[in-house]
Amino acid sequence: MIFQDKAGYSFLRRPESGHVEVTTEELFFDLIYVFLVTQISHGLLHHLGGMGFLQTFVLWFAAWLGWQYTGWVTNWFDPRSASLRCVLFASMALALLCGAAAPEAFGARGLSFAICYTVMQVGRSVFVVCRLPRNHALLPNYKRILGWNLISAAFWIAGAFYPSDLRLVFWSTAVLCEYVSPMFGFWLPFLGRSHTSDWTISGSHLVERCQLFVMVALGETIMASGLSMARAEQWTAPVLLGFCVSFLCTVAMWWLYFGTSIRQAEHAITHSSDPGRLGAYFHYIHAILIAGIIVTAVGMDILLENPLETVSGPALSVMIAGPILYLFGSCIYGRIVTSTWSVCHLVGLGGFVILFFAGAALSPLVLCSIGTLMILAVAWCVEQGKRQDA
Repeated sequence: MIFQDKAGYSFLRRPESGHVEVTTEELFFDLIYVFLVTQISHGLLHHLGGMGFLQTFVLWFAAWLGWQYTGWVTNWFDPRSASLRCVLFASMALALLCGAAAPEAFGARGLSFAICYTVMQVGRSVFVVCRLPRNHALLPNYKRILGWNLISAAFWIAGAFYPSDLRLVFWSTAVLCEYVSPMFGFWLPFLGRSHTSDWTISGSHLVERCQLFVMVALGETIMASGLSMARAEQWTAPVLLGFCVSFLCTVAMWWLYFGTSIRQAEHAITHSSDPGRLGAYFHYIHAILIAGIIVTAVGMDILLENPLETVSGPALSVMIAGPILYLFGSCIYGRIVTSTWSVCHLVGLGGFVILFFAGAALSPLVLCSIGTLMILAVAWCVEQGKRQDA
């Protein structure tokens, strides 16, 4: 063990010794994302339309990347060590400020959002680079990560000084720098590239962390339902039916994710010849899958606001886009875990494409009822397939 603090905790985790547990420090860190996810989903709700959709996705990917890079750090290094615990707490404060600035990130608080985000990302990598011994295998990897964090930071800060349309271009580039760079090993001139085969990770820890974030996102759909009911002047029959559909949709998404592939996911990473690559794929896919949950939560808000009025344009797109993103992410997730494509997911995706073209003639209540039944059918179909394979 290296660099023990006074409490006896090692800075470096050793996943090869067995299961790496999720610590209370990590759970505490996730609390911030309850607020951040809520801010992002409410931003989309109040800015429906093409530009609002793009801005929301940039902010979501920024939020996810902040969580993802922290997740990798706590997979390799022990958050119970005093120094890393302080870094996590500082990251929490900065993420909380990012959430507070998010509704006006493409307005007056753009620079505040950019500074808080870049300090969190760059500061974390600087800490790890300074903390690791010079001969440690992860040091070259984190030097490359730091390099890409700095490149991304330049686009974040520069974009904050431009109007919202150009800011979107700069910030999209910044997000791509951090999201895509792991795909080619964080390659940089003079520093070379990292190899995923060198990333010794705990598969069970990574899967459990992703599960917890999915829970955070599902909590947003529950909050959307509960808050809409709290705001309703009267609990009429359509409103109560809308609530039932909304809640059942949350249950369906939970079932599809937690009831069909978790153990397989842990087994796939643990027994993979390249667990680092598979772990990176998991994070790529969860960004899309959880985005689907967040957009679905916005659709639930629309449903409970006007359950019987027809919707079209951006509102209809949001109500269909959420489940499509979720099913698409879930489908790719299953493909990575089982190495096969799920016919159930593909049929479900086709069903939602058809529902989009028919949606303009349907009320939100009917539209969401059909969509919820389709997600339930996909979850049931996938579970039946697992039982037959067993």
